[in-house]
Amino acid sequence: MLVTEVVSLLRPHSGGRYVDATVGTGGHAAAILEASAPDGWLWGFDRDPEALARAQERLLPFAGRYELERGNYADLLMKLAAESCDGVLLDLGVSSLQLDSPVRGFSFQADGPLDMRMDPAQRLTAADLINSASEEELAQWFWELGGERRSRAIARAIVRARPVTRTGQLAELVCAVVGRSGGPRHPATRVFQALRIVVNDELGSLERGLQAAWRALKPGGRLAVITFHSLEVRLVKAFGKEQVRDYECPGGVDVPELRRPRPPRARWVTRKPVVPGPAELRSNPRSRSAQLRVLEKL
Repeated sequence: MLVTEVVSLLRPHSGGRYVDATVGTGGHAAAILEASAPDGWLWGFDRDPEALARAQERLLPFAGRYELERGNYADLLMKLAAESCDGVLLDLGVSSLQLDSPVRGFSFQADGPLDMRMDPAQRLTAADLINSASEEELAQWFWELGGERRSRAIARAIVRARPVTRTGQLAELVCAVVGRSGGPRHPATRVFQALRIVVNDELGSLERGLQAAWRALKPGGRLAVITFHSLEVRLVKAFGKEQVRDYECPGGVDVPELRRPRPPRARWVTRKPVVPGPAELRSNPRSRSAQLRVLEKL
């Protein structure tokens, strides 16, 4: 999603070196390679082996100009040399490939095992988490990571119903507590989001990944991030604010009287987030929450 906008703002060019750190099935990667012809280079990372296999097939026309590697982008970005990249893309969240497969356990739309692992080789599943965490931990996750107002009541119902092993079972438990409003958002959306974030350490990966991506960028290089919920937005905006400000704070505490001047390290390319247009929203309703922000390293 937002493929045209990503290419326009990332500005791929011949001879450039780029990273699609969450390559998925290769849509953004293919567009970046096409725009950086004839000799732009791209690294593509993903935790999901099925996604990498599909990306490999999609990128065959660009053979010899890319390398795909399996793993967490936050770790793989650290392996790149400092100031070696002209652009980095982070397309966060869960992919349609994962959402549409009941056996992956990301969605409540069809019953499946309560899994939610982006990397199937990872040991911890959502079922492990939900059947071992305390009621207090569950309630905290649902509230802080999902914004679920009935977090305590849902956590209590889950603990009483254990073991909870299926997506359909969990969705029904949530609906029994909060009811079915008939609105566009399923009542279990917030709970599923919170569990997915914890299982895959999404916020920790994002914090580490932003720092690693920034280290890998050359001066003049751009970092593009597509977010899907407020927690991701908050981290990206905080990171950007730190890079664009023209002062530093001794001890990490922002006290105006103690600020020390310094040159800004970045500028916002996008003053406001770029969002999908009407045509994309019609063809892909899942893009409605997507927001693209771009920073340029000075």
